Amino acid sequence: MKISFGLKIILALAMLFSCKKELSELPPATQTGANTFGCKVDGQFWVPAGFGIVPTAAILEARRSADGELYINARNFSSSPGETEFELFIKGVTAAGNYLLNTTTGYPGRAVNYGYYVHRRFTPDNEWITSADYTGSVTITKIDTVSHFVSGRFSFNAINLYNSPKPLAVTEGRFDIRWQ
Repeated sequence: MKISFGLKIILALAMLFSCKKELSELPPATQTGANTFGCKVDGQFWVPAGFGIVPTAAILEARRSADGELYINARNFSSSPGETEFELFIKGVTAAGNYLLNTTTGYPGRAVNYGYYVHRRFTPDNEWITSADYTGSVTITKIDTVSHFVSGRFSFNAINLYNSPKPLAVTEGRFDIRWQ
């Protein structure tokens, strides 16, 4: 039985995309605007991966307002339909320093600093957020307002918003990202 060339290509692509590369380390902690993000979630390595709802959607992005509100969003869509996503929001980022994630917000918004992680299958099935009881911090190690990038480290504990109250531990977080 002969297999057509087109079918061989389809089979090769299917094998390529079905293989999952095991993540064995975090991206290096740089301060150059390298567009990197990574951390450990309950001891497991996590980095942005895959592609968004459309192939051109960003999996890592940041925005910074004129008054220093910093928003970082990182997505991992590599195991769709199971997806995970991080949000970090920090107010008043004007210089390097330590910013606390220690105020209860109930749900991500622009009122207070927070760390947020969500797991979903089309819609969220688990969401964790920092609070007054489950805290953390973001340390900005470099902010470059000319080249528009920010670098830093983060860690936090977060509580599940509506399922099992099992907390989530995010450790060894790092980012070096250009903002829009």
